[in-house]
Amino acid sequence: MSFLTKARQFIDGHYKTPKGLIGTFIGEKMVKQHKTETDWSLELMDVQKGERLLELGCGAGYAIKLISEKDLAEEIVGLDISPTVIRSANIRNKRAIREKRVKLVQANLNNLPFQNEGFHKIFSIQTIYFWTEIDKTISEIYRVLKFEGVFVLTFSDGKKDEIWEGIRDIAENQVILHMRNAGFKDVSLMRGPDSRGYHTVAVRGTKK
Repeated sequence: MSFLTKARQFIDGHYKTPKGLIGTFIGEKMVKQHKTETDWSLELMDVQKGERLLELGCGAGYAIKLISEKDLAEEIVGLDISPTVIRSANIRNKRAIREKRVKLVQANLNNLPFQNEGFHKIFSIQTIYFWTEIDKTISEIYRVLKFEGVFVLTFSDGKKDEIWEGIRDIAENQVILHMRNAGFKDVSLMRGPDSRGYHTVAVRGTKK
């Protein structure tokens, strides 16, 4: 295995589960890279006064901070598997955490540590590439989402003139399929603004 291949695997591993100083750097890098996707995702969510929100794969907590600054949500819970980025999210949202408006949890997407029907809206930005058991994760999302609650999953499915057929296939034949099987209604794939040349899309569905 070449040095470049090993280096790429090393970096890819830190994108999936950021660790240590390099993980902290990558967490902050993702904040800058994903601002366009984040802003669009929050528009799709249309947060209302008094709602409880859950972000899956919250990273360094940028989206959580944007939401908390609008002072609409009753509580925003951020979940990530990486203690490194949870630490960064704590620093970024320390005031809201102190005021009990934000809570951060280290956990796995396949077994969400929350009660049934606890959230009005759930969202996840640029994490689908790391989901290992899509059917189980979607089942868990459906379980913890309130009736008439909304789930938004934002990701990229290509760059410039290139379509990533593998990601498009996962979205159409796994994510959307499992969402409908779980009971989500009005499930749709939407195209958003390009970000750094990457095609931004989102799957959105409602629990009914």
